[in-house]
Amino acid sequence: MTGLKKNLDLSCKDKVSLIEKRNPVISITRQADLLGIARSTIYYKPIVDTYDLRLMHLIDEKYTQAPFYGSRRMTASLSRDGFKVNRKRVQRLMRLMGIEAIYPKPNLSRPHPGNKIYPYLLRGLHINHKNQVWGTDITYIRLNKGWLYLVAIMDWFSRYVLSWELSTTLEVDFCVNALERAFTIGVPEILNSDQGSQFTSLAFVNTLEKNHVQISMDGRGRAIDNIFTERLWRSVKYEEVYIKDYGNVSDARQGIGSYMIFYNHERPHQALNYKTPEELHFN
Repeated sequence: MTGLKKNLDLSCKDKVSLIEKRNPVISITRQADLLGIARSTIYYKPIVDTYDLRLMHLIDEKYTQAPFYGSRRMTASLSRDGFKVNRKRVQRLMRLMGIEAIYPKPNLSRPHPGNKIYPYLLRGLHINHKNQVWGTDITYIRLNKGWLYLVAIMDWFSRYVLSWELSTTLEVDFCVNALERAFTIGVPEILNSDQGSQFTSLAFVNTLEKNHVQISMDGRGRAIDNIFTERLWRSVKYEEVYIKDYGNVSDARQGIGSYMIFYNHERPHQALNYKTPEELHFN
């Protein structure tokens, strides 16, 4: 265990290599926790069907630009661009990506029928100070031979990204890890999310409740309920992801990490009177 803790400053790729040596005493899950990486990252395997992958990347771009596209419009748009694809295939890929055709926003995690759904608490609320409301969401991040999922937690007053995490699966642990890291900076009065199974899970809800955080959840398919996080995804994708070609998880982690530093500390926001999120959050 001590040896693992001494390696916390290694790159994600080096950490995975270290775990792959299979410490006979400590479990894979515990090693991943100690090294601060999602367990799913260890088992990452790239997608095989390159044509499906190309279609998924295009669907992501089109959906980011036009989130009202369902499978019919998406199929028509891809066909107009010269791609041979039928609606059934587009529906399958959109489901894999977590995009629900009948809703006007990506829904990367479907509700679990046994989990409690909480009411939306932000209607008519005037947000006027930091740590009043945080928002969280998940989005699709492309690699040149696969894809990842990105979760982020943002303060809605300052637009400061408190934490983020990447995962190759939609298991809840990467969302809980991001939440726990955000709590090292502050604790909100309310946290808003969609109704996905990650955010309604006992692990996530219990972490909020033990910190006395009120839970707010979007109405189904209402992108406007989480508008600030939706704007973050557009910025991340147009200003970073779409102009890069991430070869692997490590490349994506490094690129997105650098962008989040830029977003928080250097990028002025018109809505913040051209201040940076850091200036508003910490001053």
